[in-house]
Amino acid sequence: MKRRATQSDGLAEAGGLLSALAAAEGADASPAPAPAPPAIHGADGHRARMRDRLLRAGADALADHEMIEMLLFLALPRRDTKPLARALLARFGSFANVIAAPLADLRGIEGLGDAGIAALKLAQAAGIRLARAEIVDRPLLANWDALLGYLNAAISRERIEQVRVLYLDTRNRLIADEAQARGTVNHTPVYAREVVKRALELHATALLLVHNHPSGDPSPSAADRSTTAEIRRAAEAMGLVLHDHIIIGNGATFSFRAVGML
Repeated sequence: MKRRATQSDGLAEAGGLLSALAAAEGADASPAPAPAPPAIHGADGHRARMRDRLLRAGADALADHEMIEMLLFLALPRRDTKPLARALLARFGSFANVIAAPLADLRGIEGLGDAGIAALKLAQAAGIRLARAEIVDRPLLANWDALLGYLNAAISRERIEQVRVLYLDTRNRLIADEAQARGTVNHTPVYAREVVKRALELHATALLLVHNHPSGDPSPSAADRSTTAEIRRAAEAMGLVLHDHIIIGNGATFSFRAVGML
C-alpha cells in the first residue's frame, strides 16, 4: 500500500535542499586556486624577463647591450637579437654611439637591415626631442645646462662639422634652431650675411652660434675665431646680439663668452 506524504517528510526534503544550497555557496566563496601559468622558456622568456626588469626597476637595471637588444626585438620580433646587439656594441662602443652612428656605418652591420636601423634612429630622435623639450619656451641663457644637454645630444657625435644657429626673441627664447651648413671633418664655411638675413626673416633679436668638432676637442681654431668676429660685426650692424659661440666636443664644450672672447 502506498504511504501518504506527511508534513515531517516535507520538512526533511526542505532541509536537504537548504543544506545543498549552503554547500554550493560555500564552494563559490572559496574557489580552488587557479593553476600557475606555465613558465616561458627560450627567447620569449628572456624577452619577458627583460621587459619585467625594465618596468619594475627602470632603465638603469639594463646593460647597454640589453637596451640595444630590446630596441631590436621590437623591430625584429622573429629574430634572436642578442648576437646583433653585442656586435653593434663591439663595433661602436656604447649605447649612445650605436644609436648615433651614421646610416652608412649601420648598414655595414650584417643582418641589421632597415627595420633595425629605423628602431635605433627612432631612439636617437626620441632622446633629442626630450632634450629639446627642456629648452623650448624658456630663456636659454637662464637654462644653460639644459641648453648644453640638448646641443650635446644633437651634434656631439656627428662625424663631420655642422654649424647651427639658434635664433632668439627679445626674451632670449628659441624661435628656430637651424643647421646653417655642413662641411668636412674639420671645416665648415659659414657666411655672416646668410646668418643675419635669416635672423631678420625670423624677426629674431639675438643669436647663438654653435658647431661641433668631430675630433672631440672643442678648442677654437683660428678660423673659428675669425668667423665669430665676422658674424658679430654683421649682427651688430643690423641691431642683433651674438650672445655666444659654443663649440661642442665629445663630452666637452667651449664657450667664447665664458672665456671673454666675445
